[in-house]
Amino acid sequence: MTESQKSDYNTISLVIPCFNEEGNIRNLAKAIAEVKLPAPYILKEALFIDDGSTDRTVKVIKEVQGEYPFIQLIRFERNFGQTSALSAGFDHSTGALIICLDADLQNDPADIPKMLAKLDEGYDVVSGWRKDREDPWLRTQLSKVANHFIAKTTGLHLHDYGCTLKIYRKKHVNRIKLYGEMHRFIPIYLQTVGAKVTEIPVNHSPRHWGTSKYGLNRTFKVVFDLMVIRFLNKYSNRPIYLFGIAGSLSIAVSFISGFYGIYNKIAHDVSLIQTPVTFMSLISFFMGIMFILLGLLAELLMRVYYESQGKSTYIVRQ
Repeated sequence: MTESQKSDYNTISLVIPCFNEEGNIRNLAKAIAEVKLPAPYILKEALFIDDGSTDRTVKVIKEVQGEYPFIQLIRFERNFGQTSALSAGFDHSTGALIICLDADLQNDPADIPKMLAKLDEGYDVVSGWRKDREDPWLRTQLSKVANHFIAKTTGLHLHDYGCTLKIYRKKHVNRIKLYGEMHRFIPIYLQTVGAKVTEIPVNHSPRHWGTSKYGLNRTFKVVFDLMVIRFLNKYSNRPIYLFGIAGSLSIAVSFISGFYGIYNKIAHDVSLIQTPVTFMSLISFFMGIMFILLGLLAELLMRVYYESQGKSTYIVRQ
């Protein structure tokens, strides 16, 4: 590896989504500038992604650009959400390492050096864990329940999926695309493409300016997104397994209920049209057939997805 390549390998891009954070931008920029990065890491850029702010966020970012030349602004036409903001940061970053953090100053940029030290132990993703979280009690408890549920469902055991402060190697980030509100599941995505993931406790400060952009309604979004993650992890290149199992179970229910109806007819002279068992048997049978046909259709779509884009079903490490 040449000296130039080594230098590029240690460059850092900060990705910071912003939505109505005018009161925090200047202090955040100052906090970033005060971080003492360990050698040989170099801060190449800090990408502030304005997600359709309606206050003076953009104006303040432009003002601090004069003081801190490492700051760059990406401005959306309207509000697209945090996942889109992070995705834009990933697409436009040029550093070998990507560090994400919130613009509300609840994440502490001073934690970055110790996270880099953890990365040097051979990891590809270092996730922040807000061990002593400075948020309302109800929100904190719901978050703990959600994190436990996600860990059990996905097999990746992190204490805090929702913490934005994370470090990624860009070579792994380039392998994924984000949709919907999947930003909280990025470590899970990256683990599926071979990244080594860990977490360390980080500081968490109470919000001093502005209001939180998250409410209890995101609980339902997490559940739905988790269903997508589970499906993609286990069945993205073998969907017939999922639909085939569902179809087989449905057909099994059909035969069991059908035999039960016939048994009642023979043993107890119960007419087949006087019980819902016959109707349930027919519906279950046709549902089973539909599940299997959907599985075959999903298999065709999966092949079109991979072959039309020249994608492979494996990832070569070396």
